[in-house]
Amino acid sequence: MFTRRTLAVTLAAVAATAGLVGCSSDDDSPERRCATNGGVVECAPEQRSAAPKIAGDLLAGGRYDVAQARGQVVVLNFWGSWCAPCRAEADDLEATYQATKAAGVTFLGINVQDSKDKAIAFEQGRVSYPSLFDPGSRLALALDIPPNNVPATVVLDRQGRITTVIRAAVKQDGLQPIVERIAAEQPASGSR
Repeated sequence: MFTRRTLAVTLAAVAATAGLVGCSSDDDSPERRCATNGGVVECAPEQRSAAPKIAGDLLAGGRYDVAQARGQVVVLNFWGSWCAPCRAEADDLEATYQATKAAGVTFLGINVQDSKDKAIAFEQGRVSYPSLFDPGSRLALALDIPPNNVPATVVLDRQGRITTVIRAAVKQDGLQPIVERIAAEQPASGSR
């Protein structure tokens, strides 16, 4: 089981690594290609990189692979039951999901640094979309633009590319316009 101290050390290591990547001379690093405004990184279509394989065990049982949602906009939310801002944003995430799912948008929670029992108890009655159980935060660490903290939200376009990384709790009035804009994009010719 992970403690808050373990999480803090892990996130500090991720932040330090991301900071080193941001300071490298590699002008093609994902964060250098994308616009950053506060805790939000947004990538124009030509600057987007493919998300890594995002798959695992669901809290409710079974397995899920984000590749199944290709053709839909996918909103990934990294959360933990121990995280007060995660509790605060849950209603806004659910409201955004309900408001956008008819436009081909799906949501997936990714529970990190948690025990399965606490995660299941936290999720019940808060959100209607599924969550993966990723206690080691491996999925977050695999992203080209890591979320760096919890909560964090990552939006993938219909081609499975990273469009937006929000490194803070979200509100519906901030998240929904981003999701709607990505959902309204026309796929580039020749894209899969």
